[in-house]
Amino acid sequence: MTSLWAAQAVADELGPEPALPRSEGAPPPGDRFDVAVVGAGITGLSTALLLRRAGANVIVLEADHVAALATGGNTGKVSVLQSAMLQRIRAAHPARVVRAYADANLDGLRWIAEFAAQHGVPVSEETAYSYAVSDEGLRTVDREFEAAAEAGLPVERVDGMPHLPFPFAGAVALPRQLGLDPYALALSMARAFVAEGGVLLEGMRVEHVDASKPVQLRTPHGTVRADAAVIATGAPTMTRGLYFAKTRPLRSHLTSYRVAEAPPPGLFISVDDPTRSIRTTPDVAGGVDAAPLLLVGGNGHPVGRAPSTEARVRDLISWTGRHFPGAELTHRWAAQDYQSANLVPFVGRMPRGFGRVWLATGYAKWGLANGAAAGIRISEEILGVPWGERRPWIRVLGTRTTMPSDLGRGAVEGAHVASWIAVGWGGAALHPAPAEAPAEGQGVVVSRAGVPYGISTVDGRTCAVRAVCTHLGGVLRWNDAETSWDCPLHGSRFEASGRRIEGPAVRDLPQEPRVPEAS
Repeated sequence: MTSLWAAQAVADELGPEPALPRSEGAPPPGDRFDVAVVGAGITGLSTALLLRRAGANVIVLEADHVAALATGGNTGKVSVLQSAMLQRIRAAHPARVVRAYADANLDGLRWIAEFAAQHGVPVSEETAYSYAVSDEGLRTVDREFEAAAEAGLPVERVDGMPHLPFPFAGAVALPRQLGLDPYALALSMARAFVAEGGVLLEGMRVEHVDASKPVQLRTPHGTVRADAAVIATGAPTMTRGLYFAKTRPLRSHLTSYRVAEAPPPGLFISVDDPTRSIRTTPDVAGGVDAAPLLLVGGNGHPVGRAPSTEARVRDLISWTGRHFPGAELTHRWAAQDYQSANLVPFVGRMPRGFGRVWLATGYAKWGLANGAAAGIRISEEILGVPWGERRPWIRVLGTRTTMPSDLGRGAVEGAHVASWIAVGWGGAALHPAPAEAPAEGQGVVVSRAGVPYGISTVDGRTCAVRAVCTHLGGVLRWNDAETSWDCPLHGSRFEASGRRIEGPAVRDLPQEPRVPEAS
């Protein structure tokens, strides 16, 4: 499913083919870089730009294309007010950690705003609202207001807003946040990086990282060598530190519409479940006089664990139709991110990386400001900025300790993973091969000689793959909204053909030459 942002890039001739200068082909033979960055999303590109501007020789390796996943598919909100995030962190950590988290996001927001102004990326300055639709939600709003105020943010308590067509009982509001097209931002960052002498290779999947001296990054097209490496891939594809077990993979759905009357300006997100994220954005395809498009997102869930992802998308569309009569759906898509067990992103040196490998993950679907902040922190550390001269929030977040509640969340997620291992393998055994070819857009898992196979029909083609995740062996589940095989353990995803899309897995699924028969 093509996102609104990617479609607008093509309409505006900003797409990856005609307008993005880049280096192509195999890694330069014999070259050794100061830093190799894996991933061309907001984290990887901000890190690469900051390092290149400091004089470092930097290469960016991207498995697909710039902003192919989370960065290019999010809501385009750059906000320090993130639903109920601040109170959740405050419930688990001292006030200084919440303030540091807020300050990190403020620095990330400022960096994006400055870059956008310098490079002509359109940005709207708007007020962010974490709003309630119920009495319980209002209590959450009050707690978020208190946590935000304690962190030093200039928040306001709002009791009501006129002319809102959706339920709104009250909110905490934070002015001067940003709305933008995240795909356009990332493409502009990539152009700037290449124009300033950086090397960017797309279609370059990193299959293994050896933290030797120099660091060696193995790809199907050759090995890249660098003094340091930054893993900025959403979910780290390295097992060091076991971050796949310390994060929870989350997927959210987004939709865009033409509407007769758009809501007042603002970046809205509910604190009640199910989540509703609402904003407007210019209609690039409609021309300068076109009314803004409405964006509605939400109905998030752990990857691979929803009975039907299509039902969740349909629910979003239905909700929008009730509150915005006549809304015309233009695009629907989804995006994925990871929530850390301690609620604060994991950023810094990777354990057992011998001080030469950095990572960033765990943004909990707030990756724009957090990603730019991670780029600031990692670049300062790689450049050797003395500890006492680093930004205060870097020092606080770099020395925080694990809390009992962090361990509790990790244990709960571990229990969920264990249960999905049993459910997956047990469920496959209940459906022995053979199986009829599924209907268009559908997939089914069957078992042959105790091995799960996934059979699906997409665009008229029936395909069979080994339905066992190449990461840690979880049995995959069919995503009927996006026609993909998703792993309920740690969030790896694969196309119907078996090609890896994202997640901690690095290898494709083995494809069967024919649909499995009965054993």
